[in-house]
Amino acid sequence: MNGVLLMVVAAAVLACGYLGYGRWLANKWGVDKDALTPAKRMKDGNSFSPVSAFTAFSHQFSSICGAGPVTGTIVAMAFGWLPVVLWVLIGGIFFGAVHDFGALYASMKNNGKSLAQLIEKYIGKTGRRLFLLFCWLFCIIVIAAFTDMVCKTFMFTPAVDASGAATGAIDFTKSYAAGCAGTISILFTFVAIAFGWAQKKFNLTGAAEFVTGVSSWFSCSPSVCSSRSTWISSSGSPSSWSTWSSLALCPSRCSRPRVTTSLPS
Repeated sequence: MNGVLLMVVAAAVLACGYLGYGRWLANKWGVDKDALTPAKRMKDGNSFSPVSAFTAFSHQFSSICGAGPVTGTIVAMAFGWLPVVLWVLIGGIFFGAVHDFGALYASMKNNGKSLAQLIEKYIGKTGRRLFLLFCWLFCIIVIAAFTDMVCKTFMFTPAVDASGAATGAIDFTKSYAAGCAGTISILFTFVAIAFGWAQKKFNLTGAAEFVTGVSSWFSCSPSVCSSRSTWISSSGSPSSWSTWSSLALCPSRCSRPRVTTSLPS
């Protein structure tokens, strides 16, 4: 299927899900658009602080689509594009969106309480402890799986000679895309902090907020090429960054700086 056509169809399906199924759920649950949220009723400038609809949507959008860009392409490479499209469209509308919508609505109806606090309120302390234990175990599994999967994606491609034997060097042409993805993932951590500070300092909203965010994204330009083991160790603790060696800035085919390392895989 043509990529542009697929994107248009997916956008149309998601829009119908939001405007149709989402509106039906809101009416079914009795959502009152004029009701004051806990952020307004309990405003203290710290834990409760009103934000624009655009900011609230951005937080929710980044949360619900987090796994898609990371695992979607990998699953597509393994099983084809159709399972991923079905996962994003059907799973996103009837599972992910409904879960998040329900959790947020329940929180708003209970003064902004978390799911664990809601479980304790309606089920009991044992239910809360079991839920927190599940979250802890689930996070360990997810972090381990994502770390291994992402590090395999970010790892460099070793250069080979005419006979197909590894030369111990890095194939920069084949490693460029993986290096860019890895670098952006690292820099986003620091760019997010800077963006949050600028947003609060200069009271950025709407278009100014969007332009600043896009500009920050383009600032993540270097390409770090490294091995799977180095990516894993670097994600484990800051001290493991000392294992990096032979760092150098090199020009890339896109005229962006590139940092490389010759560590073994």
